[in-house]
Amino acid sequence: MSSPNAPDRFNEEKSTFAVRGSGDAPDLEAGVAAIRNVLATLPTRPGVYRMQDARGDVLYVGKARALKNRVTNYTQVDRLSKRLQRMIAQTRSMTIVTTNNEAEALLLEAQLIKRYRPPYNVLLRDDKSFPFILLRSDHDFPRIQKHRGARRATGNYYGPFASAGSVNNTLNALQKLFLLRSCTDGFFKTRDRPCLLYQIKRCSAPCVGRISKEAYAELNNDAKAFLGGKSTQVQAKLGGQMEAAAAAMDFELAAILRDRLRALTFIQGSQAINAEGVGDADIFALANQNGVMGIQAFFIRGGQNWGHRSFFPQHTNEVGEADVLTSFLMQFYEEVPPPKAIFVDRDLPEAELLGEALGGAVGYKVALSVPQRGTRKRLMEQAQRNAVEALERRLAESTTQAKLLREVAELFDLAEPPDRIEVYDNSHIQGSAAVGAMVVAGPEGFRKGQYRKFNIKQAQTNDDFGMMREVFQRRFARAQAEDPDRDSGDWPDLVLIDGGRGQLNACKAILEEMGIEDVCLVGIAKGPMHGRDGREVFHMLDGREFQLPVNAPVLFYLQRLRDEVHRFVIGAHRDKRSKAIGASPLDEVPGIGPARKKALLMHFGTGRAVRNASLADLQQAPGVSAAVAQQVYDFYHGR
Repeated sequence: MSSPNAPDRFNEEKSTFAVRGSGDAPDLEAGVAAIRNVLATLPTRPGVYRMQDARGDVLYVGKARALKNRVTNYTQVDRLSKRLQRMIAQTRSMTIVTTNNEAEALLLEAQLIKRYRPPYNVLLRDDKSFPFILLRSDHDFPRIQKHRGARRATGNYYGPFASAGSVNNTLNALQKLFLLRSCTDGFFKTRDRPCLLYQIKRCSAPCVGRISKEAYAELNNDAKAFLGGKSTQVQAKLGGQMEAAAAAMDFELAAILRDRLRALTFIQGSQAINAEGVGDADIFALANQNGVMGIQAFFIRGGQNWGHRSFFPQHTNEVGEADVLTSFLMQFYEEVPPPKAIFVDRDLPEAELLGEALGGAVGYKVALSVPQRGTRKRLMEQAQRNAVEALERRLAESTTQAKLLREVAELFDLAEPPDRIEVYDNSHIQGSAAVGAMVVAGPEGFRKGQYRKFNIKQAQTNDDFGMMREVFQRRFARAQAEDPDRDSGDWPDLVLIDGGRGQLNACKAILEEMGIEDVCLVGIAKGPMHGRDGREVFHMLDGREFQLPVNAPVLFYLQRLRDEVHRFVIGAHRDKRSKAIGASPLDEVPGIGPARKKALLMHFGTGRAVRNASLADLQQAPGVSAAVAQQVYDFYHGR
């Protein structure tokens, strides 16, 4: 589907209309006046409208078959829900985009919701893209691999899988079943003997000619057939080959084929859902308890279960279940290509329009339906049961989480339970590869999409306090610039620092320099037993220090926050260190590409030897011209 940043295929006739009320405070009359001002020139064509507040922030994105008719409804405030009345009271301007038809408007609406994440739209909260299996076709010996993100590589994509774990398990079994290579093209080129995967019977070693191009192509075609839903055909073929090998007394080949059949059986046996005959389909069921909604999704491809996943959309209060599911589906398929069949657990008023919009984006027909009988009905009942159970677990966890946050508020003298907690730490080895990190948590748990890494640029080596000051200066200077009024929800209610009194005072000082004195800072340090007794020391800004009982649930919660930032910053530090290990002094020389860098290193042995070489020696290196040799020499010798 098209990028949310480039709705080029829509006929945009974009205009912004604004009316200011008295000040920026919510004012229902001023909101209605702004909408009526738009109505004066609004067309009856299909399109999308955005409602914006006094600052220009998007409050709501909606689509309409006839814009004028739809927007007129917002002026009849007595007929609107309290939620929509609050939205109109904040509205001070509107932006209109017309489209060719309602299906295009539906697509554009989903793109803009994803881009702006308005507070009055139902939002699909999901920080990660879905993993796929990619069977590449741009090589004589195609590679099979896990893929996440934009689908730019040439090949066949199979997915989505519900999680990285499900795709990894399937990928491992597929390697045992079809012996396809998983290595990169660069690794493939440099091999002169088989790697370990060949020894453990998970690759056919095409890199060193242990299999012909034709035989590998047959394995590749079998993999495509299996992933395309023809597992029975592949099983029969392997069974026949094994029997033929046994009859010919080629027991070694028969054993290999037996192991491959076991791998196929493992994949089939790991299907918790029997979806034979369904083909390619996604199944969605919605559960609702007091306005909190959960959606369960099953992914079926080629009659195989590729996992299931729970979603909990935001901003669902006072929104109908059908509207929530419709909005969810449009946002969900903004990233994932839809199958030809989508099964839902209720009639959707815009099901036909939704299918038209999704089909128009991918180039084939997409149909939404409610299963009535047979396997499809049974799968839907299973999805509905899972949706209810997942929502009940979510509500139970939320209740526990709410209680913990109330205890956190009492512990640190907060006016109310924190909605946003930020936790900070830094990591380095004797000052090298220094990196800081921030993780974010709230009532719903960790918000991994809002984690941040900070490459330390200014602080001196081994200066932990300086590193923390730099992280805080960069984080809060940006917050002051982007959200000085603190109404975006991105300012923390509580800040936890992995460190003691020194780190706490350093962070306090930098915030005071910036004029920020109302953020609650708490340091978490290891106690006298260096954390072996599980009793950290909490340092407060007023000088207080205290410990919590070792069995206190709030202590476990705070330790979990601290452990998460520690895990995240250590991972960031390792990534940075790995990149530094692979770096070369020649990377800094302008105009030196990979080929010449390799030629110089192969000739001189080390980067230091290149730096110390004379101009005449540089000119003797193979593949290095006189001009390049002069450039390298001048770079190191300051000419």
